[in-house]
Amino acid sequence: MFFDALRNTVSPLKVLVLTCLVPCALTWGTQAQAKEPAKKASSQKVAVVAKAKPAKSVAKTTKVTASARGVSRSRKAATLVEVPAKASFGQMAGLHSASDPLDLRSSVALVVDQDTQEVLFRKNDQAVLPIASLTKLMTGLVMAEAKLPLHEVITISQEDVDTEKGSSSRLAVGTQLSRGDLLHLALMSSENRAAHALGRTFPGGLPQFVSRMNERAQTLGMRDTRYVEPTGLSSRNQSSANDLALLVGAAYKEPLLRELSTSPGREVDIGRKTLQYNNTNRLVKNPDWDIGLQKTGYISEAGQCLVMQTKVAGRKLIMVFLDSAGKLSRIADAERVRRWLESAPSSRASASHRNHQG
Repeated sequence: MFFDALRNTVSPLKVLVLTCLVPCALTWGTQAQAKEPAKKASSQKVAVVAKAKPAKSVAKTTKVTASARGVSRSRKAATLVEVPAKASFGQMAGLHSASDPLDLRSSVALVVDQDTQEVLFRKNDQAVLPIASLTKLMTGLVMAEAKLPLHEVITISQEDVDTEKGSSSRLAVGTQLSRGDLLHLALMSSENRAAHALGRTFPGGLPQFVSRMNERAQTLGMRDTRYVEPTGLSSRNQSSANDLALLVGAAYKEPLLRELSTSPGREVDIGRKTLQYNNTNRLVKNPDWDIGLQKTGYISEAGQCLVMQTKVAGRKLIMVFLDSAGKLSRIADAERVRRWLESAPSSRASASHRNHQG
């Protein structure tokens, strides 16, 4: 009807109307086609940008054809390309190909008797890898030994905002908490801004704090360890399982670190509201475990990491798990080791698994 009416109008008006309608119809057609549901690819997700056929009529939807069967016809779907997860340093080094008697998901593992220093289990324990937030255990050790006033109030600043990974934090810039609360959140909940603020406000500033971290590592005999910042967000913070076992042993001697790292939760008041923080290690609430000190960690380059001091089968043990694949796999690996030790503790006196990869 509308186009019939156009035939009866004068030629200049007809030209003007068609000039406006043609681009609009093309736009409407493209938008309508883009709303069609995308079909699933038969084998893998592939983004194909299809070419549109010439429009037969300005009043019809523009047709789009895909050059591969099963590929979405939606232009929006062209941006939905499946990106594989970033491989950890351990995966790139091939450490996950190493087998072990317990079939652990961690590419690196070490279990040491804390009293005798006897190695009960080892796997790639000399490999040097990023350690993520296990870094905060050294941050805590330096703070505990410095004996700075825990009641002193520290303000979170823009300098504490993560520019390495872009991670979020519930501690907004301007938040004021005591040094003790910041240490608590850093160890228990792996709060990055809290850890950074501790280093930034250390006497001499952040450079002095990082220098102290590296000096302390050397005095402990941690020859494979290097720190560049106090949070663990940088993949340049690296260590080995053997070195981390030394760190756990030293940190365990500090009652404050034992208390804060194994705390199940903590409420902190920030202005007009209260924030609830919980422990990142679910094993601290598990009655089957007796954990004296712990720290978890994760960045993509490091994988899932966990260190603990615990008692199993009547023995004080230090456990280290690095570069574990899967969010809960580090916990599952700890459970496997505990069941293995409890099954026949007397037979574990000389049991170990050695793998020199890495």
